[in-house]
Amino acid sequence: MKILTIVGARPQFVKAAVVSRVIRERSGIEELLVHTGQHFDANMSDVFFQEMNIPHPAINLDINSMSHGAMTARMMEKLEEVAIREKPDLFLIYGDTNSTLAGALVASKLHIPIGHVEAGLRSFNMKMPEEINRILSDRVSKWLFCPTQTAVDNLHREGYDNFQSQISLSGDVMYDAALYYSSRLDEVPSKVEMPDKSYALVTLHREENTDDEGTLRRLMGILENMDEEVVLPLHPRTRKKLEGFGITPRIKTIDPVGYYDMIRLLKNCSFVLTDSGGLQKEAFFFEKFCITLREQTEWVELVDNGVNFICGSDADKVKKALDQIRHTPFPKDLQLYGDGKAGEKIIDVLGA
Repeated sequence: MKILTIVGARPQFVKAAVVSRVIRERSGIEELLVHTGQHFDANMSDVFFQEMNIPHPAINLDINSMSHGAMTARMMEKLEEVAIREKPDLFLIYGDTNSTLAGALVASKLHIPIGHVEAGLRSFNMKMPEEINRILSDRVSKWLFCPTQTAVDNLHREGYDNFQSQISLSGDVMYDAALYYSSRLDEVPSKVEMPDKSYALVTLHREENTDDEGTLRRLMGILENMDEEVVLPLHPRTRKKLEGFGITPRIKTIDPVGYYDMIRLLKNCSFVLTDSGGLQKEAFFFEKFCITLREQTEWVELVDNGVNFICGSDADKVKKALDQIRHTPFPKDLQLYGDGKAGEKIIDVLGA
């Protein structure tokens, strides 16, 4: 069996690494890792792949810094060439990026079966490019690997029982990754200086928060008026917008960090504020409350269980959430994302 795995950003490499480790343990499977280049990341050097125990991409399409339409079209053109040449038995796609959608469309046009990891997620906000990507990718996929029961329920509600697809509750590959990499922290030296007092870990990068000057100023004001020290690994997009609007943050900003150092920051912080989808879950993995700086989330089970608070850029909502977080112990024994064996379940379902 030959699997063509499509990735386009560093988080997708981490997710794919979970499944790739299982593949390397099985006989009779060949995996070809294709990097579209969607998110150019200078930190993705040889050291990154070595430290993360991730296979180097067999093919790098080097497609980035384009509009959504142009990028997706160029990816489709190049992925079609790869698929025709390599003749894979299936495509394996992850998440909700333009790379995910491009892989899904190419494989479906060539009648190559598709496995979609992180299927069934919904924010119910069609203004988000990710929402469009994940819905369309789900629709043309044969195997739908859901990280949560909520994702399974979404697919049933949308009528996927009537389609030629197989829905599986695999658990979340990011939980697998969190368990694996957190157990290896001693093997990789830290590149970030940890604060010596209580701090909130913050990430901020989405268009709705960074492209509007008023919203970005409002969020900076919220962070600057918190009692705790704030540590903000500054995304290049956010840095550019801050500079463009003439905003000088009066909080601690650091350069973007690698996955190991993000785990260290998570394990040692008091709580998290973020507009990232992935970090909402990772906060939960390490038993940290999360304030989500968006108006909705795909991870509704976190909200339902009282560990995630949807606040957008509303200062009053953030203050109310902070008051609750500071006086509430984190709930124990919540298992929302599987048992840490999602990678094995995915390969078992694929029959590999």
